Amino acid sequence: MKKVLILGAGMVVKPIVQYLLNRGYEVTVATRTKSKADKMIDGHPHGTSLAWTVDDEATLDRLIAEHDITVSLLPYAYHVMVAKKCISHGKNMVTTSYVKPEMKALDSAAKEAGVLILNELGLDPGIDHMSAMRIIDHVHNLGGKIEEFYSLCGALPAPEACDNPFNYKFSWSPKGVVMASNNDGRYLRHGKEIYVEPIDLFKNPFVVDFPQVGPMEVYPNRDSFPYIELYGIPETETMFRGTFRHKGWCESLDAIKRLHLITNDKKDFTGMTYADFVAAMIGADNSENIRQKAADYLGIDVNSYALDAIEWLGLFSNEPMNRKEDTPFEITSDVMIGKMVLGKDERDMVVMQHTFLASYPDGKKEVIKSRMLDFGTLATDTAVARTVALPAAVGVEMLLEGKMNVQGVHIPVIPEIYNPVLDRLEDMDIKMVEEYGLPESENIH
Repeated sequence: MKKVLILGAGMVVKPIVQYLLNRGYEVTVATRTKSKADKMIDGHPHGTSLAWTVDDEATLDRLIAEHDITVSLLPYAYHVMVAKKCISHGKNMVTTSYVKPEMKALDSAAKEAGVLILNELGLDPGIDHMSAMRIIDHVHNLGGKIEEFYSLCGALPAPEACDNPFNYKFSWSPKGVVMASNNDGRYLRHGKEIYVEPIDLFKNPFVVDFPQVGPMEVYPNRDSFPYIELYGIPETETMFRGTFRHKGWCESLDAIKRLHLITNDKKDFTGMTYADFVAAMIGADNSENIRQKAADYLGIDVNSYALDAIEWLGLFSNEPMNRKEDTPFEITSDVMIGKMVLGKDERDMVVMQHTFLASYPDGKKEVIKSRMLDFGTLATDTAVARTVALPAAVGVEMLLEGKMNVQGVHIPVIPEIYNPVLDRLEDMDIKMVEEYGLPESENIH
């Protein structure tokens, strides 16, 4: 019986554990909190849990040697360490995280060892790459060109669960969501490079009307430029990767950022209330009438929506924070997590949309749309857990069955990887619905 090692037991791990156990593989889940792994294994005879932390490299070395394949669902900073050990033992590895330069640098070593280090095999990154490449290759095979490409994705609460001013609830790495709010943005639009400073990330979202959901706001998702080369579309005039949010998030996060409430600067907050914290971050002399002072600092109306959201969080309250030396990011993200985690009786959803403008040698142009809407099920898994973990699970299964003969450090942009993975996901009702031949008026403007 083939043996799979899974490192980590976070919010998206359960579906891969269940999938592999149910298909007859032995699965070991090694994680800091063993009880989380036990819950995922749920008494299955082929499942094993292990209390393990990343500083115990000797145990990691032994575990990788003892298993046929390793799946790293740890924080991204640890993937390279795991990959090096996999290469030294001649074992394949799968992650759902972005490839960093340190990981790319292992490509020749992985090829020499005859192993595949397959990254970005989740939702975004993952399903987005695979579904985009299927269409791009289709257009290129017809002699066409991609003139514009927008790739948008969001992991969100279902509409009925939007009952706070942010219209957002955490269904995956909560700290990661808030941390990503400090990113900058860079994209190509109509032949022009546009750079968005971190402070301006949420300033000018555009709106996309998504079927069955309604209008949603979109802001830039990091640096879109590398995807021009990754997707093999040097001809494109537009390359924009964006994040979907319900209305309320962008306006509120913009104010939180401009009040310096999610920076990573360490300060001493001993004895402060939340109102004192806000006052300290904007240089106010005291925390009296802090909402008005925040409004004046931002140059907005005291009754604005964003200030309602911050008030709802409790950041204008006189409640003691009980913090010492800390960062605004840790304080604010902890407050958000305390009030904004998806409830056990609430559904989340994943929305993804690709919009292409393609042109052909005969002068014809078409807009192609590819969309996915996936809802979580209350009884089992969140949509984000399913759509992140199951692509990785399918990749693991294909490797164990010898159906993926690729070596080196890869992401799933080649047909040998994306076609079988997408086909298998469709069997599990995770699918992109594609529309071809749409008029140019259907493009994003």
